[in-house]
Amino acid sequence: MAEEPSAKCHHAETSDKRSNLVDINVPGEKREYTTTLKGVELHGNETLEIVCTSVPEKADEAISRLWMKLGGRVRRIVGIGVHYTNEDEPPHKAAALQLCVDELCLVYHIATATKWPKRLTEMLQHEKSVTFAGFSIESD
Repeated sequence: MAEEPSAKCHHAETSDKRSNLVDINVPGEKREYTTTLKGVELHGNETLEIVCTSVPEKADEAISRLWMKLGGRVRRIVGIGVHYTNEDEPPHKAAALQLCVDELCLVYHIATATKWPKRLTEMLQHEKSVTFAGFSIESD
């Protein structure tokens, strides 16, 4: 029996299930979707809320919530990750962008989106007041 995919990762284990996935390239496909995963376990004692979307307005809502979490902090640190298309030849294009503050994460699916979120541009331009930090980004 095949193992069901899980959103749970414990003790820094990765959820890399590439061997179970088939990459399907659908050039130019645009669609809107939003899925929110609540209570995703991290290290067995913390939980995350992950908003996955290609809808600019939903991304803007999540970015507003990320800004509220940063609030009046002296050190404003935003976790960031970028995933690129799997095309064989360059230029590789950004397919998904991940932003995280505390237990809230946004995964914006750029490749299927129809527009760019307004608040996303604003956040990315605040490099003087926000520190963007990535982990294990050697292939990004």
